This record gives sequence, structure tokens and C-alpha cells, in this order.
Amino acid sequence: MTAVRQPQQTAAVRQDPRRHVPFDRLHNFRDLGGHRTAGGRTVAWGRLYRADSLGKLRGADWERFLGLGVRTVVDLRYPWEIEAKGRIPEPDRFTYANHSIEHRPYDQSAIDPDVDPWRYLADRFAEVAEDGAAEIRQVLELLAEGPGPAVFHCTSGKDRTGLVAALVLTLLEVPEEQILADFALTEPATARLLADWHEANPGRTMRWPAYGRAPATVMSLALADLTTRHGSPAAYLTDRVGITRHTAERLRERLLVP
Repeated sequence: MTAVRQPQQTAAVRQDPRRHVPFDRLHNFRDLGGHRTAGGRTVAWGRLYRADSLGKLRGADWERFLGLGVRTVVDLRYPWEIEAKGRIPEPDRFTYANHSIEHRPYDQSAIDPDVDPWRYLADRFAEVAEDGAAEIRQVLELLAEGPGPAVFHCTSGKDRTGLVAALVLTLLEVPEEQILADFALTEPATARLLADWHEANPGRTMRWPAYGRAPATVMSLALADLTTRHGSPAAYLTDRVGITRHTAERLRERLLVP
């Protein structure tokens, strides 16, 4: 397997102590605040979060989560994942929606270790972008119109969550460099995500050495693929997903500050 050089993370994304929200059982809960747009505005802190499975919340973690004041929860997992692993506790406390943006399940642990991992993942992102366009529109519309603050999540908070985060930041006109850097901030959680897999799958062998990885290269390839197919990620959002000008402006009104 050829090592892939990863783009350097920007200091603003890497160093701000508000970025990672610490929990005991969740490993990848992050605030999307602090990113600067091309027009000079900033994504507000405390208004939109991305996460791994909120079904793991309990005890002190649950109290810490409630303290964030979240009002909208978007679960990107398959219904059968929710059935097996559980959803957020007390979902009736929130505006809760399950929009499964992925339509072709695959087992990352069983992937051939000889395949190019970053191209493989980018190809899966391309499938999600095309198959799940309707669900992606529903997710983005809810984030624009539902009560805030909001959080969206999948299982590891890496792939499905990473794609939605990239699309939100695209609508907010955040430069690609910051989008790539935000995606790569899953990397510090890789060891804990891998440990969770081993705990949940005793007796199974992890074949894929890239499990839990999220180098910026993957998102760089995914955004390049959207550009090849649709002209740009922004054009994909308007032409394929069907995001209206109203939704984009509403999202900016809610999430951007001078």
C-alpha cells in the first residue's frame, strides 16, 4: 500500500480547544464553529455539531450533551443500524430525524488490504452523493430550518458525517482547505474507533489497515469527483441535490456571524 501525503491542516482548525467536545464514550464529537468563509464571516460556535453515534450517550456523557442545548438531531445511519445499536436517548426531547444517506452498505473491516484505501473510500463517497441526494437534501433543509443548536451523526462520525459536514461548509462558502482539514480531524479518534470495533466483534479479524482513518486526501478526491461530475461541489448541491437559494441563505443566516 502506497503512503499518501496528507494536506497540512490549518492552524485555526487544528489548535482551537473548542473544536473537540470531550466525552467518555463518544470519540469524535466536534463543533463546526470557527471556520472562516471566503467572504470573511465566521461559522458561529455552539450552533452545529458533528458526531459519532449518539446511541452511546449515557451517564455523565448524557448530562454533558444536554448541557450543549441541542434541539435538532439528525441520524444518518441505516434503520437497521439504529435497531442494533440504539438511537439517542429520549429522542422525543428533540426534533429528531433519521435520514439514511447511504444506500449500499459495505463492511470496512473486510475490505481487501491491497486496494488503494483513499480511492476506495472516495468511490464510496461518490455513491452516497448520487444515491442519497434526496436524503442529503432533507438533512440540509432540516439543518437550515429546524430548531438549533443541531447535531448530525452516523456510527463513527467519519464518512457519512464527514460528507455532510463538507457539504454544509460548502454551502457556507468555507474554502476547501478548511473543509479538508476539518475532515482530517477524525484521525486522532482512529485508535479508539478501532478499539470499539474489536470490542464489538470478538473473534473477528480486522483485514483492512485503513479502518477508522480519515486523511484529508479522501475528501480531496471526493470533492474533485463532484467537480468532475457536476462542475463543482456547489453545483452538485444546487443541480443534483436540489438545494434552493432560500435554504442556502437560511443556513448562512443561522450559522454565520461577522
